[in-house]
Amino acid sequence: MNAEGRFELDLVLRNNITTEDHPMGVYHPHAEYHHIKKENIGLIEVMGLAVLPSRLKKEMAGLEDAVLSGADIRSAEDIAKHADWVDEWKSGYDLSSPEAVRSALQNEIGKTFAKILGCAGVYKNDEDFMRFVKTL
Repeated sequence: MNAEGRFELDLVLRNNITTEDHPMGVYHPHAEYHHIKKENIGLIEVMGLAVLPSRLKKEMAGLEDAVLSGADIRSAEDIAKHADWVDEWKSGYDLSSPEAVRSALQNEIGKTFAKILGCAGVYKNDEDFMRFVKTL
């Protein structure tokens, strides 16, 4: 029962189809997001909780240090995979303090995770989903 006292149904559709463009799965996190999450989207994510790989904690600490010091991210083996991603967004933030960098990293991880969830979506918009519901 939800907060309004009504029953709720979480319908999870699975499809493990693969293509040449998405060899790990069409509804799997796409390759451009693997630096954040390569693992499958599971029931926890479907229900609205973000489960990120534990390796990110160490990698984000390394990124924070690199951004603050101006170090070359591409030369650091453990965080090099994040370099292009950081380049995409770093000019949009004031990155002058550890708190600001940490906040930017958390914000951008959230944006990326939302894109990852979009990869997992069988129905990419409400219209497609409502057409499906009407067939039930």
